[in-house]
Amino acid sequence: MRAIVYNEFGGIEVLGLAETDKPEPGPGGVRVKVVTVGVNPLDHKRRYGWVEHFYPTTFPAVPGLEFAGVVDALGDGAGDEFAVGDEVFGWTRSGAYAEFALAGDIARKPAALSFEAAAALPVAGETAQRVLGQLGLKEGETLLLHGAAGAVGQVAVQLAVALGATVIGTASPVNHDFLRTLGATPVAYGAGLAERVRALAPQGVDAVFDAAGQGALPVSIALRGGTTDRVVTIADHGAAEHGVLFSAGGTPSEQVRAGLAEHARLAVEGRLAVPVVKTFPLAEAAGAQELSETGHVRGKLVLRV
Repeated sequence: MRAIVYNEFGGIEVLGLAETDKPEPGPGGVRVKVVTVGVNPLDHKRRYGWVEHFYPTTFPAVPGLEFAGVVDALGDGAGDEFAVGDEVFGWTRSGAYAEFALAGDIARKPAALSFEAAAALPVAGETAQRVLGQLGLKEGETLLLHGAAGAVGQVAVQLAVALGATVIGTASPVNHDFLRTLGATPVAYGAGLAERVRALAPQGVDAVFDAAGQGALPVSIALRGGTTDRVVTIADHGAAEHGVLFSAGGTPSEQVRAGLAEHARLAVEGRLAVPVVKTFPLAEAAGAQELSETGHVRGKLVLRV
């Protein structure tokens, strides 16, 4: 099968299209013919070797966490939850930048949900749901969300607004009108951020979700009155230096699968959206990662296999 592979840490030049063996599903396993793959910032962070503490790499490595596709083969004892030919989406165990992948936590893809839209949901949905739960966000509270226009940020805005919270979202001015359509109050990041946030929320902010990782933790702590309580980052690997929780997964499988099904339902109903801003063929995965690495993508990049 064709797959994107890298054999050492480095820039996009280490990525290459190669012919590799199909992964074989073990007992209880599911193999999927991949149709679409979501591209995430974690993909290039793993490629550089920046997150080995959380996600150790074995070479040769195939990137990719999330996909949508069609069940292709079942391992012994896989049960009757899925059948060959089922359209599914979710997380992979073997790397998603490939024609075939071993499924991790997956759910059925609704027929009304495109393969592109389905591949955009797993990582952003699980991450946003997890962090909002860790923050204990409740109706009537105010959330400061850094990186609100990114894929995770957009889902977090929509879920937080649905909870009845007020969301103040940092983003480039070009994304402010878009954030208003999601129900957030936008604010420019950079110098003077604390003053701008205090003007919008003179009563203070109840929780901070950092999905940007652009050095926003000190100002976030200040806006929380000097406490690190209810400040969570998914992007600043210096979190421990500030006493802030770095959230890197750990959601139980049953909750992940339930979240996939729920987010797909909301997407079909038009109540949750992650815009797919560009689709690349598998062979152009390096270009997709290069664009993702700029940090200026509003929504999701997807590979079409």
